[in-house]
Order: sequence, then C-alpha cells, then structure tokens
Amino acid sequence: MSRIDQMKSLIEELEPDMRKFYEKGNKAAGTRARKQLQDIKKTAQEIRLEIQDMKNSGQV
Repeated sequence: MSRIDQMKSLIEELEPDMRKFYEKGNKAAGTRARKQLQDIKKTAQEIRLEIQDMKNSGQV
C-alpha cells in the first residue's frame, strides 16, 4: 500500500466516529476518534521522516 493510500484509509476510518461525536454527541466515538487521530499523527511523522531521508540521500 502506498503512503497516500495509507493516509486516505486512516482518514476514511476516522470519518464515521467524528460524525457520531460531533453530530450525535457519542462520547465513545470521541474516544475512538482521538485514538485514530493519534494513529494519523504517528503515520504522518513516519512519512515526514521518510521524505526527509529520501531528500537527503538524493533518491528524489
């Protein structure tokens, strides 16, 4: 799976819980959304480091 597809997938998984939390006030959905956002943050950091390494090594 490409990094783009990976990020899209994480965001698509997040959307239902965000809707449940903001539109219906579901507290459990808010907890799940926070966990998913943390996963997105972690993946984004990994991608940032990967991009930096590729840039510095001249692979791009």
